[in-house]
Amino acid sequence: MEGTDLLTLADVAKLLHCSKAHVCNAVAGRVRGCPPIPAVSLGRRKLVRRESLQRWIEQNEAGSMGQSPERGRKSA
Repeated sequence: MEGTDLLTLADVAKLLHCSKAHVCNAVAGRVRGCPPIPAVSLGRRKLVRRESLQRWIEQNEAGSMGQSPERGRKSA
């Protein structure tokens, strides 16, 4: 696997400008309205391929097009 760039969850959190805990939730599929981030398990450790993260960002961005910014709010 020459040229495979693996990122730790801390690296992913820095790239996405969020907490490592939020990335852990996203990898586990616990972030509502967002598909899980693909990760490789190495025991308890999770690693994310840079290419997979980029593809996930593009798909997530494309999926959010046309949605209203009010989608997460409850009505009165």
